[in-house]
Amino acid sequence: MAGATTRTARPTRAERIRSIMTSAASLSLTTQAACYDLIAVHTVDQRGRLSLHVPGESPLAAEAVCSPQGALPALLQFTDIAPVAVRDRLRARVSLSGALTTSVTQPTPGALVLRFDAGQAAVECDGAVERVGLRDLALAEPDPLAREEAGLLTHLDAGHPDVIEHLGRLADPPAPQNALRVRPYALDRYGFTLRCEDAAGHRDVRVPFPAPLHTADEIGPQVDRLLSRPRSRHCPHGRGADG
Repeated sequence: MAGATTRTARPTRAERIRSIMTSAASLSLTTQAACYDLIAVHTVDQRGRLSLHVPGESPLAAEAVCSPQGALPALLQFTDIAPVAVRDRLRARVSLSGALTTSVTQPTPGALVLRFDAGQAAVECDGAVERVGLRDLALAEPDPLAREEAGLLTHLDAGHPDVIEHLGRLADPPAPQNALRVRPYALDRYGFTLRCEDAAGHRDVRVPFPAPLHTADEIGPQVDRLLSRPRSRHCPHGRGADG
């Protein structure tokens, strides 16, 4: 059953990209001259426009300033990893190709702001690569839980096995009875994704919220509503250390 996933309401591909861009702490940048691993240097505005804030004396800044075309062709890549230790933690890869130009406004002395103008956008997840239109990307909004997801899932996994067990029984369809362990794998405005692992592989199941969330403040009441539902079936499983 390796890689199987049940289908319920979930974010669009454009929303997925926006969420990953918003929540990611790092990215990889490739130019014709070099590859850079950048940590905590990018910002994303409300329309999804990305900027890099780099030291003015850095090799990337020099490459951008000296670009003969005035715009430095670049490929930006984000990798989305599940915050909980499960099998196959890679959830998605986002690739944005375009060009970097020097921003007119440089708010911090000694720093350089590089504006990224995307030409193409694609996301790889569930074993498939899909291109996303730039207009769709500009209109999409990041998931309201994007920034809180990692902390919420690790807290749930570390301290609330009873809640995970209950969620497994509420999944559509429920977590398999032969699952060796069920772990929280993803969280978005529509609900939880649980990863059910057994000796042969894994299967992902969805636990939809009673209604989609609009803000992160709604997560507590929605989870309470979920947990107030009766447990419809007995579905024993264990939770052990990753192998």
